[in-house]
Amino acid sequence: MHVLPEQKIRQIQQLFPSFSHVPDDSWNAAEILSITPSTPHSIREGHMLQHAMFIMGGQIRIFKISPTGREITLYRVSSGQSCVLMMASILGETEYEASVSIEENTEVLLLPVHVFRGWMDTIKPIRQYIYKQFIDRMTNVTQLLENIAFQPIPYRIAEYLILASANTDHILLTHEQLAIEIGTSREVITRVLRDFVNLGAIRLSRGKIKIIDHHILQNTLDRFV
Repeated sequence: MHVLPEQKIRQIQQLFPSFSHVPDDSWNAAEILSITPSTPHSIREGHMLQHAMFIMGGQIRIFKISPTGREITLYRVSSGQSCVLMMASILGETEYEASVSIEENTEVLLLPVHVFRGWMDTIKPIRQYIYKQFIDRMTNVTQLLENIAFQPIPYRIAEYLILASANTDHILLTHEQLAIEIGTSREVITRVLRDFVNLGAIRLSRGKIKIIDHHILQNTLDRFV
């Protein structure tokens, strides 16, 4: 019988306080898996999940691919979090509606679907944790959809650059990567970034964007409010 070490159980409970209500002898079916960006996996749109997954360390990216092949990032899941689209698929017994990219070395807690559903039914704090995750992510994704529907590309790029430069003026990002984050083509990204260069807001180098003037980026946001 598989048994998680007590030290690992305590680590899980520290990251996910709601799991403190699970008795120590109920962890026999749980597993902890270490994955890297090169780890092969099948978690793509249409997959039927066999496990509920909780991130203990590292980070994964949740994204969608359009019928034309265009990719857009929905959100990221890091330590102490779970993917709400996975939770919705498991609880609704439906196919997964997104895809996963492993962005860095990541440690994942795996709970078999039947175990997770049982805990959701019987342990109120776990239900509350999952519902709070739903609310938080719904707010983020709603904002993303509103930006896509109502805000022009320059606004969305300026907003992304402002947020990404909160702690540094040097953003390590290619035009292709930014296109995926924004959900547009690389050509559009290149054109708008060149406009920002001409305005004196940024400087471009290979795989890097340096913020020169935050005020110009902020003015771009203010123009469309």
